[in-house]
Amino acid sequence: MLIDDPERAARHAPLRDLSALTRTARRDAPVAETRRALTADAVDALTRAGFPRHFVPGRFGGEAGEFVPLVAGVADAGEACAATAWCAALFAAHGRLAAYLPPEGQREVWADGPDVRIAAAVVPPQGAAAAVDGGWRLDGAWRPASGVDHADWILLASWTDGEEGREHRIFAVPRAQVTVEDTWHSSGLRGTGSNTVRCEGVVVPRHRTYTLAALLRSRPGAARCHTVPYPMVAALMFAAPLLGAARGALRVWTGERLAAERSHPATHTVLTLASARIHAAGLLLAGAAERADRGEITALAVAENRRDATAAATLCREAVDALFHASGLRAQSPDSAVQRAWRDATAIAAHAALDPDAAARAYAEAALSPAGGDGS
Repeated sequence: MLIDDPERAARHAPLRDLSALTRTARRDAPVAETRRALTADAVDALTRAGFPRHFVPGRFGGEAGEFVPLVAGVADAGEACAATAWCAALFAAHGRLAAYLPPEGQREVWADGPDVRIAAAVVPPQGAAAAVDGGWRLDGAWRPASGVDHADWILLASWTDGEEGREHRIFAVPRAQVTVEDTWHSSGLRGTGSNTVRCEGVVVPRHRTYTLAALLRSRPGAARCHTVPYPMVAALMFAAPLLGAARGALRVWTGERLAAERSHPATHTVLTLASARIHAAGLLLAGAAERADRGEITALAVAENRRDATAAATLCREAVDALFHASGLRAQSPDSAVQRAWRDATAIAAHAALDPDAAARAYAEAALSPAGGDGS
């Protein structure tokens, strides 16, 4: 793609040092599985690669970057370790969410620079928020919060009373003010450390909060990545690690077949269909990322992005499922990379943001409305 605007070319540039990240992620994936959390080396590598700063506003030293290079970078990391890619995607996405805080809150979050890792548990609202002078007091538990053990800040959401009724409000809390409970025992995405956050009387000032409604609308005058409404890119962020996991499973599975069953017709069929599904998924996600970067913010464009991301996730899950079931007893070993990819893919595809029925309802509503126009 030819980009004549130098500023946009910088935003569109790939993330840094991805090769170092993929090497570290691949090496440490078994350790992350056992510990149920990423290693410090993997977190350092994804930070050096630029994921936490990718959507941070430029005035704080961030990239205010684009979605195309982020999706590509997350997928690359996911080939080595889906858990690492998942946390990388969320650290980036949560930096974008923190950019919706009032200016004073943003200055607090990025006071020490843009490489701030932010965990979150914002959907659905959990815990309790009681209004106090100048803000709210948080009490209760929030789960799950991926990568929270390596986070500097956490975004939490609770219901609050507003002028027009109940509000879904998001709060930025320093990691040091909460307790993290070791509760993550999942079959898939084991290495994400998606543990429980507990607050006891944590007071959050008003300038470190905003309502979910702000995420659902465009923001004229902001950087392009901060004008895209949350529903347009939420599914995209969750689908990108799944694309990487599927590509990694295909690579490993193909390597195992080179010396064994390369002439078997069933092998040809599985390989062909799985690779086609994964290739199609990559095209869908790339198109959705490009649509977001162009700023095509209409009800139909938002629905198209959600449609394409959930369809891509379904294609990847189907591909990995076929590869796993065509692996025989080899994939039953707990150290099988194909099995790990299958567990990770199954877990990611089950995320509510990738629910194909919900995406179908949203797309049909937009496409069939009088103002919907022609879909793409």
